[in-house]
Amino acid sequence: MKRSVLSVAGLSLAGLCVLPLSACGSSGSSAASSSASGGSLSGQTITVYSGQHEQTMGALVKDFTTRTGIKVQLRSGDEAELANQLLVEGPASPADVYVSENPQTLTTLEEKGRLAKVDAAALAAVPAADSSAQGDWIGVSAREAAFVYNTGKMSAAQAPTSVKDLASAAWQGKLGIAPSETDFTPIVTLMIKAEGEAATKTWLEGLKANGKVYDSNEDLVAAVNRGEVEAGLIDHYYWYRLRDEQGAPNLHSAMTYFAQGDPGSLVDVSGAGVLSSSRHQAAAQAFLTYLVSKPAQQIIATSESYEYPLLAGVTDTRLTRTFQQAGPVDSAASLGDGKQALALMQSVGLLS
Repeated sequence: MKRSVLSVAGLSLAGLCVLPLSACGSSGSSAASSSASGGSLSGQTITVYSGQHEQTMGALVKDFTTRTGIKVQLRSGDEAELANQLLVEGPASPADVYVSENPQTLTTLEEKGRLAKVDAAALAAVPAADSSAQGDWIGVSAREAAFVYNTGKMSAAQAPTSVKDLASAAWQGKLGIAPSETDFTPIVTLMIKAEGEAATKTWLEGLKANGKVYDSNEDLVAAVNRGEVEAGLIDHYYWYRLRDEQGAPNLHSAMTYFAQGDPGSLVDVSGAGVLSSSRHQAAAQAFLTYLVSKPAQQIIATSESYEYPLLAGVTDTRLTRTFQQAGPVDSAASLGDGKQALALMQSVGLLS
């Protein structure tokens, strides 16, 4: 799912942020199909607003229904637009569950009191640092920022070790960026925390001067691969999807990563929460618990999303870098709602 930060900008800057079942265990079925009172949830229908990858979410929904008998009405779209829709709809919203690719909209919903507490058993399935500190949403999968480069124009040894370096004159005319993707905003947030607002503004001005702007990470990684620009900032999974599309022998690009602790070494989570206004709380909680069960995490590990599953013992063997190598997940608290980063990008003209 392509994610547009323009919607997030409107959401955060206007202050309009819209934005459990007992554990499934390895089978993800019996506990999920019963409510806390022992009644069956089979036959109920929940509505899920999802900003996650459509094919992966479709596979998860199908498996969940097979295992539990709970039907799912899936509404896929831009994560920020769906969050905005939740605010507009208010308590009358038909949504029971909200799924986001990044923590910011979940944080916004949490701050607005729109999320119910996640069942403790579900929260216990993944590391506490990967979910809301208040227990209002749960981490499901993760991704990391990467530096993609054209192998005919540069080598891994020539790649920068810090994202800060990309604002230097040495990168003029060589860099591609996609600032309207929500994946870009958390990097700016981490830069602000590390360097301060003034230094980050100067850095963004350098990126703007050096870089060619693309509408999406899909466009950016393809441009790097064909040599239109030498390198760019993306989330890691875009390169793996390009490899699937082009075939490994036809690739002219590769990835490297910034040093751990650098603002460019972002690792963040996709997550899900139950709406406090949901009329099907038990079934909605069952869906969250399913998402962090072994069957669901294995679907994630083999899907075209190429994201890192969070459940211990489940890995994506197609990835050349393990989740452990990627480093610790940046907490939702450190990423906030993205408002300051969005305002700064607007001020330098990277966003309208």
